[in-house]
Parts: sequence; C-alpha cells; structure tokens
Amino acid sequence: MTADGPAVAERGPQSGDQARPRYTVRAAAQLLGVPTATLRSWTHRYGIGPAEHRPGAHRLYSDTDLQMLRHMRTLIDQGASPQSAARTAMASATPGYAETAPLLAAAFGLDAVNAALIIERHLRHYGVLDTWDLLVRPVFAVIESRQREGEKCIDIEHMLSWAVARSFQQIPMPPTGTPTSVILACTANETHALPLEALRAALCERGRGVLMLGAAVPVEAVIDALARSSPPRAVVIWSQTAGTADAAMIRTVGNATPQVMAAGPGWDSVRLPPATVRPKSLRDAVQKLTTHTDPAAMAPACPDS
Repeated sequence: MTADGPAVAERGPQSGDQARPRYTVRAAAQLLGVPTATLRSWTHRYGIGPAEHRPGAHRLYSDTDLQMLRHMRTLIDQGASPQSAARTAMASATPGYAETAPLLAAAFGLDAVNAALIIERHLRHYGVLDTWDLLVRPVFAVIESRQREGEKCIDIEHMLSWAVARSFQQIPMPPTGTPTSVILACTANETHALPLEALRAALCERGRGVLMLGAAVPVEAVIDALARSSPPRAVVIWSQTAGTADAAMIRTVGNATPQVMAAGPGWDSVRLPPATVRPKSLRDAVQKLTTHTDPAAMAPACPDS
C-alpha cells in the first residue's frame, strides 16, 4: 500500500449514489488523466473535490467530484485559469439533495470556505426553503445534539452561522423601487438573527421588498422604521427563547401596523394580542407573507397547545 492508499476504496453494496466517496486521489487522478500532485493542488488551492475529509484519513473522491473536475479540466484546456475554471465547475455542479454529510464535515473541520460553497450550491439548485429545512437545520440539530452530550461546539456553531448568513445574503435583492412589504426585526434582547436571514432570503427569492433590521432591535427603532417607509404589509418580530420574548413590543408595534407576526419558539408560552400571527415554520411564514394581499386574510394562528 502506498501513501495514497489502495487505488479504489472498497465500495460495498452498489447504491448508485453519485455522491458516495469511493476513489482515492491516485485513482481519481488516473481517471482524470492528470498527475496526482496536480489533483491535490486543485483540491487544496481551490476547494474543488471532496468536502468530507478527516485529518489522517485518505481523501476519497465521488463520481460527482470527478464530474466537477472533468469540467474544470475542460475549461482549463479551453484557456481558463485554474481558479476561474474551478469556480465555474463548482457553481455548475448539481449538489446532492439534502445531503448533510459534506456540510457536517466542513463544519466540524472549521472549513468556512467549503461550508459556504456547499450551502451556496444547494441554494442555487434547490432554493432557500429546502436548503434551510433539509440541509441547514439538520446540521445544526447534530451540532446541538453533540453539545448536549458534552462536546464543545460553540466555535463550530458560530462559524456555521456565519457561513449560512453569508450564503443567504448572496440571494439577489428585488429591483430598486420595489416597495417594502415586510420589516424583519429581533426583540431588543434577542441576538440570534439567523432565522430572519433565512426569511429575508426566501422573501427576496420571491421578489418581495424586505427591510432587515437584524438582531437586538429596540421597539422604538421598529416604530421609526414604520414611520420612514411606505406602510409595509407586515412586521415580523423574532424571539428564540422565552427570556427574549417581549409581549409589550408586539402590542406597541401592533398599534402602528395592522399585521404583526411573532415568529420563533420564544413566543410559545407568551400571551399575545389576538390579532398576532404565529407562523408554524419558515415555510409557513413565507406562505402567509406572500400568498395574501388583504391584511384581513392573513388570519392569526394560535400557538400549538
């Protein structure tokens, strides 16, 4: 056995999964017709190739990786620089649908670049809602589970939050002049704004004008924003935990606009004004904010009992 390991890793039962890691770097280089050193250089310099890799273990390439690398080599043969070719090949590759293993590997390896690339590729092919529900949330659930078991993962959680926020912020905004239909804000003591970033991205993806105020927003700032902008259809106030939920903020904002949505688990045990809308999920919030045009049609939903 060489330093590269066996030419092809043992595959086990054939699943037809194009994303399954199976080729060593030597085998992949042979299939691509490039030197092993060149393939290693492309992977290390440009992040193209396997996202899932543990120090000390053999780096294994999938058929999806080889497809990207073949595209990269074709572009180089046509005169593109390696960096430009890698970027184009990765952008055009179809990622595995709801495939969490590469993102988990990037997260626990503190590989912010690869984490962002994985998320951005999933966004381009499957959109914000599926990326949030089927990729991002499951990966955070694994991180939270390992934290409950005693593993220190705060650095991982923060890095991944940054990568997710950065990726969602790449979603193009609506054209200039699109009226603001929604204002998004966290309560004054709430610092977790990532779910609002997902909501903003999903609404922008649907052409809605959104004003994002972000984390820890005093109620006065929301009222000022309402006064400065054309009347939006709704104000969404996010609370992650019961300790940051502020019913007084909901009441104050509700006096200034006809539609207030209290989003997040922080509101679950809080008594809210009857007209307050409670979405059950990101998907539900997007549907409520984009389906109805009449304020009376966005009927309030009681929290689950």
